[in-house]
Amino acid sequence: MAFYRRIRELREDNDKTQKEVAEYLGTPYQYYAVYEKGGSEISFERAIMLAKYYNVSLDYIAGLTNEKHGAVVATELEEKIICAVSELSPRAQRSLLDFINELTERK
Repeated sequence: MAFYRRIRELREDNDKTQKEVAEYLGTPYQYYAVYEKGGSEISFERAIMLAKYYNVSLDYIAGLTNEKHGAVVATELEEKIICAVSELSPRAQRSLLDFINELTERK
């Protein structure tokens, strides 16, 4: 399962030991080691704790996405812009993109 591989990778990427993570979760080291091997189900509460500990989304831990911080939520203004652009012709969309690129190059 991706979940167990993912929590091991997160721990290793953050230079943590199994013992350190187990202490954070309030579980014996041996139990945590079994979680990483996929030998036991981890509770939802502990999965949430791991997501907070590593500052990643539950979707990332579950292997549902490779984006560590989950989906990006658009602001109201961004949603309006997206809707307006989608109503333009393909030619107008390309022109708008060229204009945006010009604006960003002027910074």
